[in-house]
Amino acid sequence: MKYSDAGVDIDKAEKAMKSIKGMVKDTFTPNVMADFGNFGGLFTLDNLGIKEPVLVSSVDGVGTKIKVSIDMGRFSSVGEDIVNHCTDDILVQGARPLFFLDYYATGVLEEEALVGVIRGITKACKENQCALLGGETAEMPGFYQKGDFDLAGTIVGIAEKDQIIDGTKIKAGDTILGLPSSGLHTNGYSLARKVLFEKEGFDFTHTPKGHQVSIGDALTAPHRSYLNPLYPLVQKKQINGMVHITGGGFPGNIPRVLPENVGVTIRTDAWETPDIFKLIQSCGQVDFDEMHKTFNMGLGMLLIISPENLEAVQAELKSKNETFYHVGEVIERKGDHQVTLIQ
Repeated sequence: MKYSDAGVDIDKAEKAMKSIKGMVKDTFTPNVMADFGNFGGLFTLDNLGIKEPVLVSSVDGVGTKIKVSIDMGRFSSVGEDIVNHCTDDILVQGARPLFFLDYYATGVLEEEALVGVIRGITKACKENQCALLGGETAEMPGFYQKGDFDLAGTIVGIAEKDQIIDGTKIKAGDTILGLPSSGLHTNGYSLARKVLFEKEGFDFTHTPKGHQVSIGDALTAPHRSYLNPLYPLVQKKQINGMVHITGGGFPGNIPRVLPENVGVTIRTDAWETPDIFKLIQSCGQVDFDEMHKTFNMGLGMLLIISPENLEAVQAELKSKNETFYHVGEVIERKGDHQVTLIQ
């Protein structure tokens, strides 16, 4: 017997690798030392201009958003998702990305899907000035159904030691600004799919009355990166804390950056909730608290700013044409809960 008799086609995999080689090498920065296909990626920290370098890393997946992308045949968006999600995760600690590693697992390797995912990954890597240094493509027949795949990634970034944002400077009286998301980003898709497709029976092409885009377009909008508008503020040390609103929503993510002695109030009427969230809430009869601990509700990033830095931060965001909202304040902690959502 041959390996292909067990469902793994090495020749097909090698052909697919050749298809993505050019895209991957196009992300390489001068600090990449290893060629495509080596056992390990090599990356030098020379000439980065960092006096006291601290490496910051994160690993994540895309979740069941992949199922939507597979069903729609849109593969590149989840590639962008995984890079941008990981970029935002290290940005909140004051780091910028250096390189990214992907993990793509499938039952039967399909070149169209793999190339589409890598196209999205390389696009996001270039936009975030991040090298796609390596990855793993695993073909596992019998473990994944034909047509299915999973995607995860690891990012490594760097920060000046004195620019690390750890939340210790946050104090009562600080202002909270919210930056808009591009949609659900990469969280809450199991509930969204349950409500929209299983309960309501909507089609991807369906555009509800009053909505600007179809349900499929809304659900596959790539997770946005906040690196370019926010990293200059990191360098100027004008941010006391940043919160990436991912799994766990507002109550699950905000406490991760807060000192024990403070809490926050968030006014949920300070921004307009996008249509896709309203649709999920109304169709699924999902209550207010459940929505806000599952989804980002239209805000993907929160900034916690001292009063003395607020004017400068707002000016910097405006110079980048970045939309922002005054959504809350830091207060002295009262009781067990650190996050109060005001309807």
